[in-house]
Amino acid sequence: MAKLHDLFTQARRTQNSGGMGFLGKNKAESKARSAALVVEFTTISAGQAEAAIKAGADGLLFHWNPQNESELTTLKAEIASAQASNDQLVTGLALTGNLEELERATLVQIKEAGIQYIVLPFDAPARLLAVETKELEKVVIVPMRDGEIYPLYIHNLTAFDGIAAVLLDFGLISKVSSMTIEEVLDYRAVREAVRFPAFLPINANLTEEDAYTLATLGAQAVVLKAEKLEKTVEQIKAVRDLLIKIHEDEKEKDTPSVPGLNRK
Repeated sequence: MAKLHDLFTQARRTQNSGGMGFLGKNKAESKARSAALVVEFTTISAGQAEAAIKAGADGLLFHWNPQNESELTTLKAEIASAQASNDQLVTGLALTGNLEELERATLVQIKEAGIQYIVLPFDAPARLLAVETKELEKVVIVPMRDGEIYPLYIHNLTAFDGIAAVLLDFGLISKVSSMTIEEVLDYRAVREAVRFPAFLPINANLTEEDAYTLATLGAQAVVLKAEKLEKTVEQIKAVRDLLIKIHEDEKEKDTPSVPGLNRK
């Protein structure tokens, strides 16, 4: 099942309120957004995942070092708690070390903990892309590097099987609102070269100017790194509101008047 596809597409559709049947859960209406909102947790603490989902996050991304196998039990309980608030929850795991020793059995354990996708660094062993694990998709981190031929080089990533999406590690968080059209073009060239659906990290204090600039990069999901719980809840709500506003503005855009111009 392509859970990441669901994460990306459902964010751009309005979800009606109401439940199904006498036992159906009543859900508040969810407005369409320009991108899905994923909250990233570098540590695993009780209650944080459920709070993020209730605040409006579409998905969760946890960090995990395969050496700490016992943490999977804690993670499984945290995910189950969050799923009580959203049974369509999509969760990911960024693997942070000891990847050379990672085996298929560990990937199976990850899936059984409730994880739908893993995030692999650019220098992860290539064999991991070929390891088939049902219902566990793979996301590769794509860094930004200088050089005119870099977009051509990174385009070769599309030849690999087993990749469902990419995470664009462009380092834009601190400078996005001041970027020029020329600078955005450099990043857009890499974005277009990889073609896969993309996650893009964002600043916790995302401004409206930042959000409009990021929208030009065409990411399907933004990743907000969690801080203290109360502050993170406020940031989730603020970012979600911005994503809704951008989507509504996109729908109201005029079609370019240049004859013969066909934009997809």
